[in-house]
Amino acid sequence: MTYNVFGGTLNLTQRLTHTCRCGAMVDVRRQHGLICKQAPSRMVRHNVTNDITVRSLSSAGIRASKEPTGLTRLDSKRPDGLTLVPWQGGKPVIWDITVVSTLAQSYLHTSLRSFCCWIRRTCRLTEGGQVFLYPPEFLFVPIALKTLAAIAPGSLEFLTEVDRRLSAATGDARETAFSFQCISVAIQRFNAAFIHESFVVTDVEPDL
Repeated sequence: MTYNVFGGTLNLTQRLTHTCRCGAMVDVRRQHGLICKQAPSRMVRHNVTNDITVRSLSSAGIRASKEPTGLTRLDSKRPDGLTLVPWQGGKPVIWDITVVSTLAQSYLHTSLRSFCCWIRRTCRLTEGGQVFLYPPEFLFVPIALKTLAAIAPGSLEFLTEVDRRLSAATGDARETAFSFQCISVAIQRFNAAFIHESFVVTDVEPDL
Protein backbone atom coordinates (compact mmCIF):
# COMPACT_ATOMS: atom_id res chain seq x y z
CA MET A 1 0.00 0.00 0.00
CA THR A 2 1.53 3.27 -1.14
CA TYR A 3 -0.10 6.67 -0.63
CA ASN A 4 0.89 10.17 -1.65
CA VAL A 5 0.77 12.47 1.37
CA PHE A 6 1.36 16.21 0.78
CA GLY A 7 3.47 15.53 -2.28
CA GLY A 8 5.52 12.80 -0.60
CA THR A 9 5.24 9.04 -0.79
CA LEU A 10 4.31 6.97 2.24
CA ASN A 11 4.89 3.23 1.89
CA LEU A 12 2.58 1.67 4.49
CA THR A 13 3.52 -1.86 3.46
CA GLN A 14 7.09 -1.30 4.55
CA ARG A 15 6.08 0.56 7.70
CA LEU A 16 3.60 -2.06 8.89
CA THR A 17 5.80 -5.13 8.45
CA HIS A 18 7.80 -6.53 11.33
CA THR A 19 9.95 -9.53 12.22
CA CYS A 20 8.43 -12.43 14.15
CA ARG A 21 10.16 -14.17 17.06
CA CYS A 22 11.06 -17.01 14.66
CA GLY A 23 12.86 -14.60 12.35
CA ALA A 24 10.24 -14.60 9.58
CA MET A 25 8.94 -11.36 8.12
CA VAL A 26 5.31 -10.62 8.97
CA ASP A 27 3.39 -8.65 6.33
CA VAL A 28 0.42 -6.34 6.77
CA ARG A 29 -2.06 -9.25 6.74
CA ARG A 30 -0.47 -10.73 9.91
CA GLN A 31 -1.24 -14.28 8.78
CA HIS A 32 2.17 -15.56 9.80
CA GLY A 33 1.15 -15.44 13.46
CA LEU A 34 -1.41 -18.18 12.80
CA ILE A 35 1.19 -20.58 11.41
CA CYS A 36 4.30 -19.71 13.42
CA LYS A 37 5.67 -22.87 15.05
CA GLN A 38 7.31 -20.85 17.84
CA ALA A 39 4.09 -19.23 19.06
CA PRO A 40 4.00 -19.79 22.86
CA SER A 41 0.24 -20.43 22.91
CA ARG A 42 0.18 -23.35 20.47
CA MET A 43 0.23 -25.99 23.21
CA VAL A 44 -2.15 -23.95 25.37
CA ARG A 45 -4.70 -23.92 22.54
CA HIS A 46 -4.38 -27.68 22.23
CA ASN A 47 -4.96 -28.18 25.96
CA VAL A 48 -7.93 -25.79 26.06
CA THR A 49 -9.61 -27.54 23.13
CA ASN A 50 -9.06 -30.91 24.79
CA ASP A 51 -10.47 -29.60 28.08
CA ILE A 52 -13.64 -28.50 26.28
CA THR A 53 -14.11 -32.00 24.90
CA VAL A 54 -13.57 -33.65 28.29
CA ARG A 55 -15.92 -31.20 30.05
CA SER A 56 -18.61 -31.84 27.48
CA LEU A 57 -18.34 -35.60 27.98
CA SER A 58 -18.29 -35.29 31.77
CA SER A 59 -21.36 -33.02 31.76
CA ALA A 60 -23.15 -35.64 29.66
CA GLY A 61 -22.41 -38.25 32.32
CA ILE A 62 -19.63 -39.92 30.33
CA ARG A 63 -16.45 -40.32 32.33
CA ALA A 64 -13.33 -39.56 30.38
CA SER A 65 -9.60 -39.34 30.99
CA LYS A 66 -7.12 -36.96 29.40
CA GLU A 67 -3.92 -38.45 28.00
CA PRO A 68 -4.47 -41.86 29.61
CA THR A 69 -1.40 -43.71 30.78
CA GLY A 70 -0.76 -47.24 29.59
CA LEU A 71 -2.36 -46.57 26.21
CA THR A 72 0.00 -45.58 23.43
CA ARG A 73 -0.24 -45.43 19.67
CA LEU A 74 1.93 -47.52 17.44
CA ASP A 75 4.31 -44.54 17.28
CA SER A 76 4.58 -44.56 21.14
CA LYS A 77 2.53 -41.37 21.60
CA ARG A 78 -0.42 -41.15 23.96
CA PRO A 79 -3.88 -40.08 22.73
CA ASP A 80 -5.46 -36.86 23.96
CA GLY A 81 -8.38 -38.58 25.64
CA LEU A 82 -10.28 -41.78 26.35
CA THR A 83 -13.81 -42.46 27.53
CA LEU A 84 -13.88 -44.79 30.53
CA VAL A 85 -17.20 -46.31 29.49
CA PRO A 86 -18.22 -47.84 26.14
CA TRP A 87 -19.18 -45.27 23.52
CA GLN A 88 -20.44 -47.38 20.63
CA GLY A 89 -20.59 -51.11 19.94
CA GLY A 90 -19.25 -51.87 23.40
CA LYS A 91 -16.00 -50.01 22.67
CA PRO A 92 -14.67 -46.88 24.36
CA VAL A 93 -13.59 -44.02 22.14
CA ILE A 94 -10.17 -42.41 22.02
CA TRP A 95 -9.44 -39.14 20.29
CA ASP A 96 -6.63 -36.92 19.13
CA ILE A 97 -7.08 -33.19 18.63
CA THR A 98 -5.24 -30.98 16.21
CA VAL A 99 -5.81 -27.53 14.76
CA VAL A 100 -4.34 -26.89 11.34
CA SER A 101 -4.00 -23.62 9.47
CA THR A 102 -4.59 -23.71 5.73
CA LEU A 103 -3.04 -20.25 5.52
CA ALA A 104 0.36 -21.90 5.44
CA GLN A 105 2.18 -21.73 2.12
CA SER A 106 1.83 -25.47 1.53
CA TYR A 107 -1.97 -25.23 1.83
CA LEU A 108 -2.67 -22.18 -0.31
CA HIS A 109 -3.49 -23.97 -3.58
CA THR A 110 -4.89 -27.23 -2.22
CA SER A 111 -6.52 -26.13 1.02
CA LEU A 112 -9.51 -28.46 1.09
CA ARG A 113 -7.70 -31.42 -0.44
CA SER A 114 -4.76 -31.06 1.95
CA PHE A 115 -7.08 -30.94 4.95
CA CYS A 116 -8.79 -34.15 3.87
CA CYS A 117 -5.41 -35.77 3.21
CA TRP A 118 -4.34 -34.86 6.72
CA ILE A 119 -7.39 -36.64 8.11
CA ARG A 120 -6.52 -39.77 6.14
CA ARG A 121 -2.91 -39.65 7.32
CA THR A 122 -3.97 -39.22 10.92
CA CYS A 123 -6.41 -42.10 10.86
CA ARG A 124 -4.18 -44.18 8.55
CA LEU A 125 -7.18 -45.69 6.87
CA THR A 126 -6.73 -48.82 4.80
CA GLU A 127 -8.85 -49.62 1.76
CA GLY A 128 -11.07 -51.69 4.01
CA GLY A 129 -11.65 -48.73 6.31
CA GLN A 130 -9.81 -50.18 9.28
CA VAL A 131 -7.84 -47.96 11.61
CA PHE A 132 -4.62 -49.55 12.78
CA LEU A 133 -3.24 -46.54 14.61
CA TYR A 134 -4.70 -47.92 17.87
CA PRO A 135 -5.70 -51.40 19.10
CA PRO A 136 -8.96 -52.70 17.53
CA GLU A 137 -10.79 -52.79 20.86
CA PHE A 138 -11.00 -48.99 20.78
CA LEU A 139 -12.84 -46.59 18.50
CA PHE A 140 -10.64 -43.79 17.21
CA VAL A 141 -11.97 -40.31 16.37
CA PRO A 142 -9.63 -37.60 15.09
CA ILE A 143 -10.91 -34.18 16.15
CA ALA A 144 -9.52 -32.11 13.31
CA LEU A 145 -10.15 -28.36 13.35
CA LYS A 146 -9.00 -25.45 11.24
CA THR A 147 -8.09 -21.94 12.34
CA LEU A 148 -10.81 -20.65 10.00
CA ALA A 149 -13.47 -22.56 11.99
CA ALA A 150 -13.97 -25.58 9.69
CA ILE A 151 -14.42 -29.02 11.29
CA ALA A 152 -13.66 -32.35 9.64
CA PRO A 153 -16.77 -34.49 8.86
CA GLY A 154 -15.90 -37.32 11.27
CA SER A 155 -15.09 -34.83 14.01
CA LEU A 156 -18.38 -33.05 13.36
CA GLU A 157 -20.32 -36.27 13.84
CA PHE A 158 -18.55 -37.05 17.11
CA LEU A 159 -19.05 -33.57 18.60
CA THR A 160 -22.68 -33.55 17.48
CA GLU A 161 -23.27 -36.85 19.30
CA VAL A 162 -21.52 -35.53 22.41
CA ASP A 163 -23.77 -32.46 22.45
CA ARG A 164 -26.85 -34.60 21.81
CA ARG A 165 -26.06 -36.72 24.85
CA LEU A 166 -25.28 -33.59 26.85
CA SER A 167 -28.67 -32.14 25.92
CA ALA A 168 -30.39 -35.40 26.90
CA ALA A 169 -28.62 -35.44 30.27
CA THR A 170 -29.41 -31.82 31.17
CA GLY A 171 -32.78 -31.50 29.49
CA ASP A 172 -31.67 -28.26 27.83
CA ALA A 173 -32.02 -28.21 24.04
CA ARG A 174 -29.51 -25.37 23.83
CA GLU A 175 -26.75 -27.76 24.89
CA THR A 176 -26.75 -29.24 21.38
CA ALA A 177 -24.44 -26.38 20.34
CA PHE A 178 -22.31 -26.26 23.49
CA SER A 179 -19.12 -27.88 22.16
CA PHE A 180 -19.23 -26.03 18.86
CA GLN A 181 -19.67 -22.65 20.53
CA CYS A 182 -16.90 -23.22 23.07
CA ILE A 183 -14.46 -24.55 20.47
CA SER A 184 -15.25 -21.74 18.04
CA VAL A 185 -14.70 -19.06 20.69
CA ALA A 186 -11.47 -20.73 21.84
CA ILE A 187 -10.05 -20.87 18.31
CA GLN A 188 -10.92 -17.23 17.65
CA ARG A 189 -9.34 -16.16 20.93
CA PHE A 190 -6.12 -17.99 20.18
CA ASN A 191 -6.06 -16.66 16.62
CA ALA A 192 -5.90 -13.19 18.15
CA ALA A 193 -3.28 -14.36 20.66
CA PHE A 194 -1.07 -15.83 17.91
CA ILE A 195 -1.14 -12.58 15.94
CA HIS A 196 -0.25 -10.66 19.10
CA GLU A 197 2.60 -13.05 19.88
CA SER A 198 4.17 -12.45 16.48
CA PHE A 199 5.21 -9.03 17.82
CA VAL A 200 8.46 -9.29 19.75
CA VAL A 201 8.70 -6.88 22.66
CA THR A 202 12.24 -6.14 23.83
CA ASP A 203 12.90 -5.82 27.54
CA VAL A 204 15.48 -3.10 27.09
CA GLU A 205 14.08 0.33 26.34
CA PRO A 206 16.06 2.38 23.81
CA ASP A 207 17.89 5.44 25.01
CA LEU A 208 16.05 8.68 24.37
